[in-house]
Amino acid sequence: MRKDVRILLVGEPKVGKTSLIMSLVSEEFPDEVPLRAEEITIPADVTPERVPTHIVDYSEAEQSDEQLYQEISKANVICIVYSVNNKKSIEKVTSHWIPLINDRTDKDSRVPLILVGNKSDLVEHSSMETILPIMNQFQDIETCVECSAKNLKNISELFYYAQKAVLHPTGPLYCPEEKELKSSCIKALTRIFKVSDLDNDGILNDNELNFFQRTCFNTPLAPQALEDVKNVVRRNMNDGVKDNGLTLKGFLFLHTLFIQRGRHETTWTVLRRFGYDDDLELTQEYLFPIIKIPPDCTTELNHNAYLFLQSVFDKHDKDRDCALSPEEVKDLFKVFPYMPWGPDVNNTVCTNDQGWITYQGYLSQWTLTTYLDVQRSLEYLGYLGYSIIYEQESQAAAITVTRNKRIDLQKKQTQRSVFRCNVLGARGSGKSGFLQAFLGRNLQRQRRIREDHKSFYAISTTYVYGQEKYLLLHEMMPDFDFLSEAELACDVVCLVYDVNNPRSFEYCAKVYKQYFIDSKTPCVVIAAKSDLHEVRQHYSLSPHEFCRKHKLHPPQPFTCNTTEALNKDIYTRLTTMAMYPHARLRCMCACNRCTYCLCQNLLKLELLRSIKAQLRRVVYNRHMAQADLKNSTFWLRASVGATVIAVLGFAMYRALLKQR
Repeated sequence: MRKDVRILLVGEPKVGKTSLIMSLVSEEFPDEVPLRAEEITIPADVTPERVPTHIVDYSEAEQSDEQLYQEISKANVICIVYSVNNKKSIEKVTSHWIPLINDRTDKDSRVPLILVGNKSDLVEHSSMETILPIMNQFQDIETCVECSAKNLKNISELFYYAQKAVLHPTGPLYCPEEKELKSSCIKALTRIFKVSDLDNDGILNDNELNFFQRTCFNTPLAPQALEDVKNVVRRNMNDGVKDNGLTLKGFLFLHTLFIQRGRHETTWTVLRRFGYDDDLELTQEYLFPIIKIPPDCTTELNHNAYLFLQSVFDKHDKDRDCALSPEEVKDLFKVFPYMPWGPDVNNTVCTNDQGWITYQGYLSQWTLTTYLDVQRSLEYLGYLGYSIIYEQESQAAAITVTRNKRIDLQKKQTQRSVFRCNVLGARGSGKSGFLQAFLGRNLQRQRRIREDHKSFYAISTTYVYGQEKYLLLHEMMPDFDFLSEAELACDVVCLVYDVNNPRSFEYCAKVYKQYFIDSKTPCVVIAAKSDLHEVRQHYSLSPHEFCRKHKLHPPQPFTCNTTEALNKDIYTRLTTMAMYPHARLRCMCACNRCTYCLCQNLLKLELLRSIKAQLRRVVYNRHMAQADLKNSTFWLRASVGATVIAVLGFAMYRALLKQR
């Protein structure tokens, strides 16, 4: 809503423009009236709409035409004042003032007009019969008010209507000729209906209507008031109420009725609560709330955001198969002005055998969008009405900005849930197959993917020591001479080569030596297409020798050319390395530098340290709580308890070692 309102009064000399302003301010008719009143500002706290209002007078005797044109261009609403006992001043409304104002304003942004018939105290009849044809002729005229500056009749009402014409205009909502809502208004209200229809059954039941009422007007409807509303709809249309709930047709009818009865503010309150501006477009402030993201920090969805997205999925998964069919996806995005997901999304996340996005894939795509483009994620959540349904100030409440990665490295722990792996390799080395295998697709399924539907991303969940994490794989273009620092930023790197191509590994070696040899980012070499015959690589060192020299993992064999379930251990290892990139303890297996094993060893030692710390706290707390008990029985019990805890902790440690 506008932050202030500027009202301009124009009209023929002696019709009472200045008297109206002075009567409003002083609440009495002035004995002496100047040629022109100075601009006055009415504070927000004394106006019905709580908006500062500036009232500007025009005097032909004191102002030039150029000054008049400037005031017209600055005005939010213009009151054309005429005298009800002066036919000439009424004629001038159509012959002079309306054409003049229209010539000085853009056709697409005409200011609303209020016709003001002053000096009603001097006549016994009304001028409305003369004015109504004028109102029907010009769509810019919001309303007509007859008043009297002398006896203060309708003075406050005049300026209230002027204010209302700016803050709650009729033009964007309603077409008086057709006597129906405009298409842009129907579109906005339809989105509002779908967002408010929490169970997606096409009906607003009593709970949903009460939630809508409380959201927009801060108060629920009494049961009788709810019935009265539905009865009004029933009397006027057959399909406005269904199963004792309000249908979309009934919802639109109610707003049409509000507008026809002059209650535009009701519809505008609803529209603005759901983020719409005066042009019935969602505002930039609503769609893109400010969120600060420091360098080396990432963005993730928080717990409430996932709960909200889960509820959105559930209400559109009508057949309860834990997947969204193309029709269900289309229905979900009906509240969007465009389709945000293309066919590549189906090759970015997990799908079922029919190619439909599963629940896990749905959440993965939202996680991907939030990580790569948080502004786009905020926009999408805005269309779905997150801040309204969860009663938050904005969608920014759904986002967690992770702490700086350097702090994670210093503390050797992280609270992040999403980790990025850049996948590099020469053309044809098997990068795309590596991505698709992460989504459970073997080579046979991958061959059915259309070229224009391919994706350079793949994201899904992995479990690291019982914790669910997202691993985001990004296939990089092979022109490594043009890789920027931003493109290389990630948590772990995969260097993929084709064991059957003798020139494939050379690319991996060059990339590693150019970008990662001095980097703190962990790297893994993937020996792709391991089901084929392995040939000697045309490089000075074999892949195994290269990895040994640079203290890397040995090349990890990988193939997706199988009919069996794909082994996903490598993806768990990548996630583990991303979480603990600087684990440097002695390895527990024969490879001597296996980061996966190093991380296991690190966690076990951390667990043991945690158990010892808990033991110290138990003894210390027991000592502090019962410091006055110095008898031998107390210390015997404390010693036994501490011994039991130590034995259990050592047993857990031994069990973890045996697992490896």
